[in-house]
Amino acid sequence: MAGHIAFVGLGSNLSGPRQQVWQALRALGSLPRTRLAAQSSLYRSAPIGFLQQPDFINAVAQLETALTPRALLDALLDLERRRGRTREFRNAPRTLDLDILLYDGLRYHESGLTIPHPQMHLRAFVLHPLLEIAPDCTIPGIGPAAEALQDCPPQQLEMLDDDPP
Repeated sequence: MAGHIAFVGLGSNLSGPRQQVWQALRALGSLPRTRLAAQSSLYRSAPIGFLQQPDFINAVAQLETALTPRALLDALLDLERRRGRTREFRNAPRTLDLDILLYDGLRYHESGLTIPHPQMHLRAFVLHPLLEIAPDCTIPGIGPAAEALQDCPPQQLEMLDDDPP
C-alpha cells in the first residue's frame, strides 16, 4: 500500500450519532487499500449555521491510503449514502458526514473537492480532535493547526470519554 496520509473529519447528529461515528471509524479502516492509523476521541459540538438541530458527535481519523484524493472522496460519499445520509440543505442534520481534511501536504481543488478542507481552520470541532492525534499538524496555506485553533471563533465543544461499543 502506498503511503499517503489523509485526515478525515467525521460528524453525526441523527440516528444514534455516537454509534454512527464509531461504526464509520471501523468502516474507514476497511476501505480498499486503506488502513486506519489513528482516531481521536469523540467530541460533542453545538451546530453551526442551521442551529435548530441536535448537537453533533465529531471525531477525526488518520488514514494511510493508496487511494487518490478523488477515489477516497468517492469511497467516503458511498459510506455516507450507506449510512442514510441525505443532503436536503446546507448544514442540515445528518446521519453521517465524512470530509477529507488533509491529504499529505496537498493543496488541491477540483469540482466538489478542495484540500485542505476550506473551513477546517475555523472549526474547533475539527481542530481539537485533529491536534489530539497529530499535535504537530500543519494546514497547507494556513499554518500550524495549533495556531489556527488559537484564532478559531469560540465554539461549544466537549470531549467525551466514550469507549467503542
